[in-house]
Parts: sequence; C-alpha cells; structure tokens
Amino acid sequence: MSSPGEYYQSLPPITKAYGTVCLAVTSVCSLKLLHPAYIALIYEDVFYRFQVWRLFTSFFFLGNFSINFGIRLLMIARYGVQLEQATFDRRTSDFLWMMIFGGLTLLGLSAIPFLWNPFLGISLVFMLLYVWSREFPNAQINIYGLLNIKAFYLPWTMLALDVIFGSPILPDLLGIIAGHFYYFLTVLHPLSTGKTYLKTPRWVYKIGAPAPVNSRAAAQPEQQPGTGSAFRGRSYRLSD
Repeated sequence: MSSPGEYYQSLPPITKAYGTVCLAVTSVCSLKLLHPAYIALIYEDVFYRFQVWRLFTSFFFLGNFSINFGIRLLMIARYGVQLEQATFDRRTSDFLWMMIFGGLTLLGLSAIPFLWNPFLGISLVFMLLYVWSREFPNAQINIYGLLNIKAFYLPWTMLALDVIFGSPILPDLLGIIAGHFYYFLTVLHPLSTGKTYLKTPRWVYKIGAPAPVNSRAAAQPEQQPGTGSAFRGRSYRLSD
C-alpha cells in the first residue's frame, strides 16, 4: 500500500494541480484568512473594477469544510483522475482543453441572470463527473452502501441527493449542461456527422503534451468486467 505522499505524486498533472488549488483556496477561506466574497464571480466587479481574477478564482472554491466539500474533493480524486489516466491517457493537452472549455462554458452560462452562480468550482467538478459517466457508463457505483447503480446515472443520482439534503442544485445542473455540451461537440456530433468542430487549439499543446494523431477516435473507454452491452459509452445506442 502506497503512502499518501506516494499516492499524491502518482496523480496525473492537471487533476493534481486543480485538486490541490481547490483544497488550498477552500482551506484559506474556511479558516477565515480570506473572505469568499473576494474571489466570487461578480461580473460588475470584473468589468467595472477590472477584478479579472474573479473569472479564475471562482473555480477553486468548493464551499466551506463540510461533508459536501469532502465529497467534491473525492470526485476530483476519483473521476477526474480516471478520466485523465484512461480516456485522456498521454493526451494531457486534450484534458486541459476540456477543463478550459468547461470553464468558458460555465462563465457563459453564469452570465445569464437566472443561471448566475458566484462559485463555479462545484459545477466544474460536476462537469468532470458527467463526462466520466459517459465514458464509463457501465461501471458499478455503490451509493452510501445502500444502492448500486450504473455510472451512467451517477450525475442524476448525485443531483437527486442534493435535492433530498437541501443543497443548491444550480451548480450541479450547470456542470451537467457544460459536460453534455462538451461531450456532444467532441463525441456525439462527430459520430453522427463525421465532422469535429471542437478541437484542442495549438496553443494548448504548448502547455501540455501533444496528442497522438486521431487520438480522440482511438481512445475508447475500457469496458468494465461483468457488464452488458447497454450504455457502452461513446454514444452507442442504449440497448435493453
């Protein structure tokens, strides 16, 4: 069994960096060393007071220390890591672009008054969860030791649990919308039309590792043992 330090060092770079910053920012805010209002997404402050950092910092606050915060951090550590290590294996730039595209989509959605949310960290985590659920739809997930479900239904199950426990559902919904938008443009639409409109920009490759040729088409999600043909990912038709 590896030590916590060895486990941390083994994490893929983008997920490790994002999770670490989220933990650091949330810790600073929870310890009252920084008020969350200074990092919240407030468009008036961005455009009229030139506080452009708010466009970035709003993605790193996951709420004060609580069970929900721990769950969100574990979602990054499990689903984000598996996405980066499996679906986006040796395609760090593509994974980074997915995160950037998700962030831009969430910023656009939050510009709509009735969809505005001051903190987009939970939404970005939910986007990772949604994309993971589409890439590994047959994975079996146990919910609090009470219920086994296919991963395909996990985002909606987590959304339902937030409703039951009285947590805001807007961040979850925004993440699901952003995740589906990305998945539609990179998987569903190319499969149905043969055309890909959303590609990783060249400048992103200067930050991450170059992607192999036709990597998106070649990167098929690994089938989970003991599962049937339904929800095979990559937009296969649902059987049964």
